[in-house]
Order: sequence, then C-alpha cells, then structure tokens
Amino acid sequence: MTSQVRRTTLPSGLRIISEQQAGVRSATIGVWVGVGSRDESPTLHGCSHFLEHLLFKGTDERSALDISVALDAVGGEFNAFTAKEYTCFHARVLDEDLPLAVDVLGDMITASTLLAEDVEAERDVILDEIAMHDDDPDDVVHNLFAEQAWGDSPLGRGIAGTDASISALTRAQILRFYRRHYRPANIVVAAAGNVDHPALVRQVVAAFGRNSWLDVEEAPVRPRHGSRKRVAPGAAHATRPFEQVNVVLGMEGLVRDDERRFALGVLNTALGGGTSSRLFQEVRERRGLAYSVFSFSSSHADSGLVGVSVGCLPSKLDEVLAVVRDELAKVARDGISAEELARGKGQLRGGLVLGLEDSASRMSRIGKAELVHDELLSIDEVMARIEGVTLEEVRSIAAEVFTRPEILAVVGPS
Repeated sequence: MTSQVRRTTLPSGLRIISEQQAGVRSATIGVWVGVGSRDESPTLHGCSHFLEHLLFKGTDERSALDISVALDAVGGEFNAFTAKEYTCFHARVLDEDLPLAVDVLGDMITASTLLAEDVEAERDVILDEIAMHDDDPDDVVHNLFAEQAWGDSPLGRGIAGTDASISALTRAQILRFYRRHYRPANIVVAAAGNVDHPALVRQVVAAFGRNSWLDVEEAPVRPRHGSRKRVAPGAAHATRPFEQVNVVLGMEGLVRDDERRFALGVLNTALGGGTSSRLFQEVRERRGLAYSVFSFSSSHADSGLVGVSVGCLPSKLDEVLAVVRDELAKVARDGISAEELARGKGQLRGGLVLGLEDSASRMSRIGKAELVHDELLSIDEVMARIEGVTLEEVRSIAAEVFTRPEILAVVGPS
C-alpha cells in the first residue's frame, strides 16, 4: 500500500500533517493538543480530562446533541482521550465526509462554551468514571505503580483526577486552562486515508478560523519538561476486595527518544510480549501460577518505566514474584537467545505493519510523531531499526535496566 506524508505549518503555528493512502475509502482526522495531566498543578489535577469531556458539550453553533448527530448521521466514529502529555480528539468517516468531521472538530476545539450547567453535569459523570476505574484491578495497580515511581508529581498522579480535585475544580479554572493551552501553536491536526492535503489545509483554515482563532502568529510549541526525571524505588500496597492479587514489578526504563528503544522493544517482546515469551511460558504454561502475565515499557519526554504485570491468586503471590525476579535476573545476566531475538523482531515487525492497516492507526502515528517527536520515521525506517537490533545490544540494555532498583505495586485482598 503506497502512501505519502505531507506537512503544512500555518502562520499561527498550527501544524497540519496528512498521509494519503491509496485504495481506501475512509479518512481519520485527529486533533492533538500538547497538554495532558502532567501539565497540571495539584489544584488543577484532572483538568485536562475534565476539559476533554466538556468540549463535547456544545458551542455557539452546535449543541451537544448536534455534535453527536453530525457524525452519527454519516456512520462516523467519534471519540477522544487524555494522556499524561497530550489530549486527542478524533473522528473516522467516509472520505467524502471528512470536511464535516473537520468542521465539527474545529468548532469544538475553538469555540466551546463551557457552560456552568455543563460543568456541573459532567462533574458527576467524571466522578462516576473515577469510581469505575477504582473498581478495575488493572487500573488500580498501574496507578499505584506510577505513584510509587514518581511520587506526588504530575507524572505520578492519575489522569482522571481524584474525587477531591474534581469536586473542587471551578468553571473559571477550567476556562483559564482551556484558553492557555488550546491555542494554535500547541495543536497538530493529523489526517490519514483518502486525503487530499491542499483540500485538508483549506478545510482546517475554514473550520479553525472561527472568531479569529488563527490570527495570532506563534512558533510551534515543543514540550519541554527539563532534565531527566528519576524514579523512586520501593513498594506500595493497596487493599481492595478483589478475588485476585494484581502485581506490577518494574524499574526505571528509557526516555521516549532514546536510540536504544528498539533494542528494548525486542527485549520486551521476548520477555513478556506473547504466548511464546519467557514469562508466559514459565509463569503460566509450566507452573500454572497466573492466567495473565506480560511485560511492558512506557516512556515520556524525560522518564520511563519497564515492568511486568501479573494477576494471580493471593496464595501464589510469593512464588510468582520469585519466578518473575528470577527471569529478570537471568535476562540481565545472559541476555536472550538468537531464536528469541529473531522471534522478537518478527513479532514487532508484524505488529507494526498489521497495526497500520487502517487510517486511524496511520493518523495516530503521524499525529503523535509531529506533536512529541523531532522526526517522523517512515515505516521502512522503523522496520530497518528493528531488524538491525543485535544480541549484544539487547544484552546490554537488559543488563542496565533489569539491575536497577525495584519498584513494586501490589493490590488485592488484605
């Protein structure tokens, strides 16, 4: 499948990037805003996520129902999410309906009314969402892991906020946050699929040009979070009336743009990335200690984590931890085998290509790269980086990372 990526920066600093895909009849657009939960002060904890919800509640031109109906009427998929370093609003439609999706998103992003009654109504929705996540063992243990790693800092706090922080947020605070961060130079509009770039630029200028929103000229904002943020080793425990114990055992990882991230990706896949991985075979298949076990790597501009996530019966906890620690120690000491290297590369390469078969995945790749990275590697370049990983590179990163001080989070019955 051939594709072409094109990029335009408007005088206001708004960046528009697109990838034309031959042979598809869909298009996906995403508006990526360079603000997330790590940009919040303690008093604004949860504000990015709260604002994400509120932008669906209406503008001077459209009510909340109008926004929903507009995309539903053409069979479109429409949603948003908030992360620690960015917020994204996205829509997937037939190619002929892309101008409508651009117009709706442009209206929402630039002209949301943020009415007081909508703030109060959505506050209860978000409090319900927080309660729902507090009932999910996986969410609870990973939030606890992040809190142990980064403490009471923006990276260590949950994205949705707390009951106390959400209850205390005022409309005036949210409005100031909106006006401060939702400006052209802090936003990337990305589209992929059957997209004509010049036409997309014209549509974006028209849709986002409401109320002179594009008139201020600024240089594009690049996220800057200072020097490397270190993590704090240690153990954290939380009691919940769950049937299982959920565990995350990990340590400090790599920052987002570390050149060794491809070697870590291969290592992570070989260690706990599938049913043939070491952890799955040892913990589940050979010993029957857990139903779910996997390893992961997460990275930010100035910090990162690696870890292993397991859910098991309380009676199996000590044995599970012993086995996981033993496997990490073996990999740190000896690296992985040539067969595991080849299999890890194959899984990564296959996952990359298969994951980019639709316009939504392509949009996400280019939009995120434009917002948070200094480069957009082509798919062929990424494949070559993966294929170029050597056994020695994997052994070296394993020896460095898996000997770092341990972070442990455990959630389950008392």
